[in-house]
Amino acid sequence: MTDLSPILEQADKNLTASLERLFELVRIPSISTDPAYKAECRKAGEWLVAELNGLGFTASLRDTPGHPMVVAHHEAGRPDAPHVLFYGHYDVQPVDPIELWENDPFDPKVKDIGNGRKVLTGRGTSDDKGQLMTFVEACRAYKEVAGSLPVRITILFEGEEESGSPSLKPFLEANADELKAEFALVCDTSMWDTQTPAIAATLRGLVGEEITVFAADRDLHSGLFGGAAANPIHILTTALAGLRDETGRVTLPGFYDGVEETPENIKASWETLGRDAKTFLGEVGLSEPSGEKGRSVLELTWARPTCEVNGIWGGYTGEGFKTVIAAQASAKVSFRLVGEQDPDKIRESFRAYIRSKIPSDCRVEFQEHGASPAIQLSYDSPVLTKAKAALSDEWPKPAVVVGMGGSIPIVGDFQTYLGMDSLLVGYGLIDDRIHSPNEKYDLNSFHKGIRSWIRILAAL
Repeated sequence: MTDLSPILEQADKNLTASLERLFELVRIPSISTDPAYKAECRKAGEWLVAELNGLGFTASLRDTPGHPMVVAHHEAGRPDAPHVLFYGHYDVQPVDPIELWENDPFDPKVKDIGNGRKVLTGRGTSDDKGQLMTFVEACRAYKEVAGSLPVRITILFEGEEESGSPSLKPFLEANADELKAEFALVCDTSMWDTQTPAIAATLRGLVGEEITVFAADRDLHSGLFGGAAANPIHILTTALAGLRDETGRVTLPGFYDGVEETPENIKASWETLGRDAKTFLGEVGLSEPSGEKGRSVLELTWARPTCEVNGIWGGYTGEGFKTVIAAQASAKVSFRLVGEQDPDKIRESFRAYIRSKIPSDCRVEFQEHGASPAIQLSYDSPVLTKAKAALSDEWPKPAVVVGMGGSIPIVGDFQTYLGMDSLLVGYGLIDDRIHSPNEKYDLNSFHKGIRSWIRILAAL
């Protein structure tokens, strides 16, 4: 359909019923990390299967060693329409500490918080039941008016996202032929603000390493051995200090291979968002960026790679004072990756560098803590361009293309196992209190999220 107004009007008419369906799902305490809620997780999956089958999807519950997956398929109204995979998760975080909740976390309500703003309260309203139901309800309105869907859709709803997704990779590998589409739609992110929708075009990758430097065969008296025996804390801290130069650049050989500069027009659009060093760092009591010199905080956190020491320990750290030279010292180091940086090569370069700093009578051991590449959707991708225009038609302010400093493993898994890029569009807000007591989801986010998916599906 070229005229979307009847479908958008249907979504508006459906809103009360759409809310009740969401609340039915929220009332199911599908806490994936707690074995006591295993049956509830299955119940949530079964609820979604029934709902999707009722909409004309061919949906089923797929068992895994953990919580089940929901898989559903629906053909398009035209044979040449693109095929998309929509992903969301039906499991939620635990609610502890329960005494901090203002209402029962599994008794959702519509609450007026003033200034004309209404929110939906309850665990999972934002992360991710409310988000995934915006898509389901968009499909409902589309079918009720048009009788068909404008694209071919496969849906994958996971039940273990909040507990590390242990079953996801094996499931993707085993079902790659069935799940593979032209691209994925992921609704588990946020808007820029209440008026401005956002598309996340980049996700940084991650390499995690734990290192331990061993020196003497026991802790030594610093009076008897100080000045003569190797001190592993000195060795370790000297090596760590050398990982960045005075300009903030990482010194590892080959570290910047595959790192490209952000297009000037994208950086210019970021400058209009009003987040500078003062506003960004001021929220945490800081004021001066510490990364690469001459770059904005948004560029540093969205588009540049990092090296950070996340923890360091060794020697005596208890109460009082103990004059020892430790036998060993350890640290945890992480690298956030961008562009085409190779996680395995970064790990190899880091280990080679550390080994080069270890004296011949000492040794070092490494323990890896995961590795994933960065995700970069082309800024001029037709999919991104169409989605951006569709979102801009729905919201008061034009959609912005943003980066994300963190990592969303599922997006990397889609690329690795299914060969698909992902379009990340979400309607959460920074004050939704996800993973915390009193989680909420703006009613406007839910309502306009449904309308936004209608526009995006039509645009695609």
